[in-house]
Parts: sequence; C-alpha cells; structure tokens
Amino acid sequence: MATTKTTQTLTEVVEELSTDESIKGLFHQHQEGNPLPSGEALSEIVQLARTIIFPGYYGQSSINRSTLPYHIGVGVERLHKLLCDQVLAGLCFSDESEEGMQTREERREKAKVITNNIVSRLPHLRKLLATDVEAAYNGDPAAINFGEIISCYPVIKALVNYRLAHELHLLDVPLIPRMITELAHSETGIDIHPGATIGHHFTIDHGTGVVIGATCIIGDNVKLYQGVTLGALSFPLDANGNPIKGIPRHPILEDNVIVYSNATILGRITIGKNSVIGASVWVTQNVKPNSKLYKGSHIKVEELINGYGI
Repeated sequence: MATTKTTQTLTEVVEELSTDESIKGLFHQHQEGNPLPSGEALSEIVQLARTIIFPGYYGQSSINRSTLPYHIGVGVERLHKLLCDQVLAGLCFSDESEEGMQTREERREKAKVITNNIVSRLPHLRKLLATDVEAAYNGDPAAINFGEIISCYPVIKALVNYRLAHELHLLDVPLIPRMITELAHSETGIDIHPGATIGHHFTIDHGTGVVIGATCIIGDNVKLYQGVTLGALSFPLDANGNPIKGIPRHPILEDNVIVYSNATILGRITIGKNSVIGASVWVTQNVKPNSKLYKGSHIKVEELINGYGI
C-alpha cells in the first residue's frame, strides 16, 4: 500500500515538474548533434592558459628552457581543440532558440575562426598579464618576488580568466566568457564580468568580495582592495517595467586610481585620474581628478564633482 502511494506521489511530482507552465523560461531544449558547454572542459582551458602564459608555475613543473617550445606547443594545441569545441557549444547554445539561423557547418567554421583569433592573442595576453604581475608586486611590500605573485595571488588567477574571457566577449561568443569568469569567481572570490574593460598594470590586493560590473571601464595603473564594488545605481525600465539591457551603467575609473577596501562606487560616474577613494565610502557622483575622498572627510561633494557636471 505504501509502495503504491509512493509511486503515485512520484508520478504526480514528475508530471507537475514537466508541464509547460512549470518549465517556462527554465528549460533549455537541446538539439541533437549540437555540443553542450562543459564546465570541466572550460576548467581545463583555464589551466592550459595559465600554463602557457606562466610556464613552470602551472602545469608541468619540470619544464626547462630547452623543452619550453615543446611544452608550450602541446599546451597550445590542446587548448585550441578544447576551446574550439566550447566556442562551438556556445554558438549552438545561443542559436538553438532561433532555428535555421546558421547551419552546423557555418557555426563550426565560425568557431574555428574565433578560436584561431583567440590563440593568436595569447602573446598579447601574456604581455598584458605581465604588467598585472608587476603591479601586484610593486603594490605589495609583503611580496617577495614575481614567482610568489604568479603562484599565490588570487588576482592573477582571476585576471587570466578575465582577460581570456574578455577576448571571447569581444568576438561575441555567447555564454562561454561568463562561464570562464564565474570559474574565477568561485575560485578566488573576485567577480569580474567579461564585458568590463580593464587597462594594463591592474591589481586587486587580497581580492575577496570584489565586484566589477559588465560596463565598467578601468584605466591603467588602477588598484582596488578587497570588498570593492563597481556596480550599477539604478536600472532604466522599458515600457513593460523590465530593466533595459546593454546600456552603460557602471563606473569609469581613470588612470592611477586607488580604491580602498569595501568602498562602493555605483552608476555611470567617473572617478578622475590620480584620485584616491577611501575605505567604506559610498560614491554615486563624479569625482574630479587628483581628489581624495575618505569617510568622514571634510571635503565637500561640490568640490569633488566640479568640472564634470552631472
């Protein structure tokens, strides 16, 4: 009797969970033959990228100068294959809701072109990440050498993910860039949207709890501390009351800005170059260049926003 009741309950639950109303907006219907994005494959791609960009610190530890081309060659070849498959999966995932937009052959060819482009950018990414390592080292008196920065500092791990994901984002690859940055978010506590634009010599001290929104623009030689939020203040709504997508809504930080721990900077405002934002400060208005804004500071807001206009 109990068994019959259990079977009936399970059947009713399955039926309810399978109704069109229940799954509306929550169900992705896979098309036969299309690859699916894989978190496991993307994790391997990230590890390969770290190994290629920082050889000897990640991956094969016995690498030396004479075997370097071989190890990098193996890594690049493996990364190319995995990334091509994942880019294709992202294209298929996005395209499945729009039947007939592209054939599988067209998507596959597009994935190859995108992947070739990304792989060709690896030398550029290494140069850019080298500036981030330098910034982290110069900005932390506790750092012993570059090796410690590369091996231990969460910002470097997060920035490898971000800078790779940003390149994919610029090429309009769906879903995959966000999955890559979310891997770093889970690993380091640093949440950088792949759509953000970040200049060279960027660093985050400690890093835990930092949030950088999708439309942020960050200049060169910028330093953030833990808990900093670069977020949106409000969301303009469409006629149906839904937030309008794609509009600039996050801060712009010009060159040489420092933002201390737990500061919150919201909205499409500009923090002028060479400015310092103190710990736990809430900023929703423009700050002119060369300003210092601290909690409890005597500096008037009008003085800080003078010259920018809102």
